[in-house]
Amino acid sequence: MAEGADVLVVGSGGREHAIACKLRDSPKVRHVFCAPGNGGTAQEPNMTNIAVSDSDVEGLVRLAKEKAVALVFVGPEAPLCAGLADACSAANVPCFGPTKAAAELEASKAFSKDFFAKYSLPTATYKNFKAGEHEAAIAYVESEYAAGREVVVKASGLAAGKGVLMPTSVDEAKAAVKQVMVDRAFGEAGDEVVVEQLLVGEECSCMAFADGKIASMMAPAQDHKRVNDNDQGPNTGGMGAYAPAPCLTPKLRKEVEQILQKT
Repeated sequence: MAEGADVLVVGSGGREHAIACKLRDSPKVRHVFCAPGNGGTAQEPNMTNIAVSDSDVEGLVRLAKEKAVALVFVGPEAPLCAGLADACSAANVPCFGPTKAAAELEASKAFSKDFFAKYSLPTATYKNFKAGEHEAAIAYVESEYAAGREVVVKASGLAAGKGVLMPTSVDEAKAAVKQVMVDRAFGEAGDEVVVEQLLVGEECSCMAFADGKIASMMAPAQDHKRVNDNDQGPNTGGMGAYAPAPCLTPKLRKEVEQILQKT
């Protein structure tokens, strides 16, 4: 990217605010446009909010062309799953973010679980259930608890980090299945459900930059997802994030890096 370049950051969260600030601070960047941005980005120097929704793929590509930006940086998952990176590529606009096909790993937990199983990547035991298979999902939950195994219930689609229900009993697990599949608490995100083995322990997120050949891992991050103290209550979507997470030891990091590269 040449010096004096303008950049477009897609998204409206705190994550996008942080990304926009780091890009703005680069000596190569002249100005950052945020679509749609938020109250924080509205107050930043050399940064402008533009009222284009992060779900408006055509509008975002049009904006990128109008502003002649050197780079589109996509923060949220939804526009990537809708094909924003593909649309930018078709318009010859450089975009940081995976293609729609690659983003399917994030768009569908059921797809990602099947992908992991197909390529022998480590993952918890699971079973997927489609719309209309509520009774089969209930039967599977009962069989797991009868065998002494607890489960979590996940809406397969995008639910802003809140689509995972963590029951503490077989009755709560069956109620969670009903909540997602029958009551449609997460809308279309719950059209398919993953019932997965409960794994107990510390969790951290390990992401990587990838060019299609090499995966270069970022610092591992950890957040406090449950809304109440003492690890109680529903997931928040990721509050109190920090990095690097000390729970990922050097030995574990090497294992994760190998998995990321294989993926």
